[in-house]
Amino acid sequence: MVRLLTNLFVILWAGIATAQDTTLQRLDTGEDSRDWGAVGRLEIDGRGFCTGALIAPDLVLTAAHCLYKKSSGVAYDAGQIEFRAGWRNGRAEAYRSVRRAVVHPKYVYSGEAKIENVQNDLALLELHHPIRNTTIAPFETSSGLRKGSQIGVVSYAVGREAAPSFQEMCQVMGRQRGVYVLSCNIDFGSSGAPVFVFEDGVVRIASVVAAKAEVRGAKVALGAALDHTLPELFAERGKRSVEVGVMPTLQDRNSTGAKFVRP
Repeated sequence: MVRLLTNLFVILWAGIATAQDTTLQRLDTGEDSRDWGAVGRLEIDGRGFCTGALIAPDLVLTAAHCLYKKSSGVAYDAGQIEFRAGWRNGRAEAYRSVRRAVVHPKYVYSGEAKIENVQNDLALLELHHPIRNTTIAPFETSSGLRKGSQIGVVSYAVGREAAPSFQEMCQVMGRQRGVYVLSCNIDFGSSGAPVFVFEDGVVRIASVVAAKAEVRGAKVALGAALDHTLPELFAERGKRSVEVGVMPTLQDRNSTGAKFVRP
C-alpha cells in the first residue's frame, strides 16, 4: 500500500500545474441548471449534506462515506437521508426520501480518507418513489476516463450550498488502480458529486468525488472509478435486502507526504 501512495504522490506532482483548471459557474436559475436537474443535494439527518446524482428514476449514486457519522462511524438510517433533486435557492425540483442504501461490499468506513478505500467509496440510494419529471433525466454511466480526459463536475459545497456549481472543464491528471486524480475544484459537501465525461454529445457519469488531496499546497480531487466498482455495487444490491449497517473501521496506516481529506 505504501507503493500505491508513493505512486499517487508522483502523479500529483506531475499534474500540479493544471490543478483547478477553470472557475465555477453557479447554477442559480432554471435555465442555468436545465441539463443538471438529476444532480441534487443529499440532506443527512439535518446535520450535513453531500452531493448525489440520479442514474435511474429511483436510484442515486453517491459516496459511501456520506452515510456514516463522523463521530462514531455508525451508519445513518436510510430514513434519515433525503434526496433533493435540482436544489437551488431554497427549492428543489423533487424531494424524495430514501428507502434503502447499499454500500460497496469492499468499502470500510474510516474517519480519515485512506487511499486504499477511496476506490470503493461508492453507494446506491434507492428512493421510496421514482422521480418521473420531464425536466429531470437520469444520467448514464461510463468507464471511459484516462489520463488527460476533459471532465466536468456539478456539486454543492460549504459556502455554495444554496445552489449547484458547475466546473465545465477540468481534467484527469492520472490514475492509480481505481482512483482518479482530478484537477477539479471541490470542497466539503462535494462528496458524492458526479464527474462527467462528454462522449459523442452525451453527458455521462464516469467517476464520483470521494476525497480531496493536498500535496505541499497543491489541491486536487480524488474520484472513484466506475469500471469495476459499479458492477460490484450493483451485484451487492441484488444479493440481499439490507439497510446500511455498521462497518468496521480501518486501522491507522503509515502516513506519507500526501494529505487526504473527506470533502
